[in-house]
Amino acid sequence: MNLATVAAEFLEARRLSSCPCKGLPRTADAAALLKRIIAVLFPGCSGAAAPETGSSAAELERVFAGIASRLERLAARAAAHCPSAQGRDPAAAPFDAAAAAEAFVRALPSIRSMLHEDAQAAYDGDPAAKSVAEVSLAYPGMYAITVHRIAHELYALGVPLVPRMMSEIAHSRTGIDIHPGAKIGPRFFIDHGTGVVIGETCTIGRNVKIYQGVTLGALSFAKDPSTGLPVKGVHRHPQVGDDVVIYAGATILGGGTSIGSGSVIGGNVWLTSSVPPGSRVYNQTPAPAIVPKKRG
Repeated sequence: MNLATVAAEFLEARRLSSCPCKGLPRTADAAALLKRIIAVLFPGCSGAAAPETGSSAAELERVFAGIASRLERLAARAAAHCPSAQGRDPAAAPFDAAAAAEAFVRALPSIRSMLHEDAQAAYDGDPAAKSVAEVSLAYPGMYAITVHRIAHELYALGVPLVPRMMSEIAHSRTGIDIHPGAKIGPRFFIDHGTGVVIGETCTIGRNVKIYQGVTLGALSFAKDPSTGLPVKGVHRHPQVGDDVVIYAGATILGGGTSIGSGSVIGGNVWLTSSVPPGSRVYNQTPAPAIVPKKRG
C-alpha cells in the first residue's frame, strides 16, 4: 500500500472542500453551552449546576454574560469557517455574532415561559406523570422540545450551524428529530417520542400532542433544472392547527397539507392531503374474511 499517495490525495480533497472542519465549533462545545442554557431554564432539573431561584440579579447577570460569551464564540467560528451554512445573501451585511448572542439572552425569559407551558401540557396530558418536575427531569419529549426552543431561537437569529448541532444532540439522545426551523406553538407535548420526525418548514399550533413514530415530512422535492439539486427555502412540510392529536406511526407529508384545528389523526395513517377542522382520520377497519363453506 502506497500511503504517501493516499495522504496526498486526502490532503488535496481537504483543500478543495468548501467547508473545512478545522476551526468549526466542536460538538462538545455546543453540548456544553446547551447544558448550561438548560440549567438556567430549569434550575435543579437539568443535572447541571445552576443559580438557585433566589439568586441575586448580579449572579444571574454573570451567568447570562457567560452564556452570551460562549455563544458568540461558537457562532463567530461557524460563520467564519462555513458561511454557506447561514443561507445568507453574500451581499448582505456580515453576520454579527455579538448581536445575535445578546438577542438570544434577551429571549431567554420568553423561552422559559413557553417551556413551562410545555411541561404543564405534558403533565396535564399524561396520567402516568406524577409531577411537572418529573416531566422536566425525565421525559425525553420534554428534553427534545427544550432543545428545540433554544435551537429555533438561534435559527431565527441567523446563527449558522450551531442550532443544527444542538438539534442533533437531542436527536441522538432521544430519537426525536426536530429541525430547528420548525415553528411550534406553546403547550406542545410529545408522548414517548422515539422515531418522531418534524421537518424544517413545518408549523404546529397551540396545544398539540403527538405520539411516537409520527412523521411530519416532505412529500417531494422541487429540483433546480440547472443543477438537478433540490430547491432550498421553499415550504415543503405540513401545517398543523391548534388542539390536534396525532397518534403513533402517522405519516403526514407535503407543504400543501394542512391539519385543521381540533382534528384527531389515528395511528399509522398515511396522509398527503388537507383535512378540515374537527376531522377524525383513521385507517379503515378491514372487512372480515369470507370463508367459503365446505360442501357436504
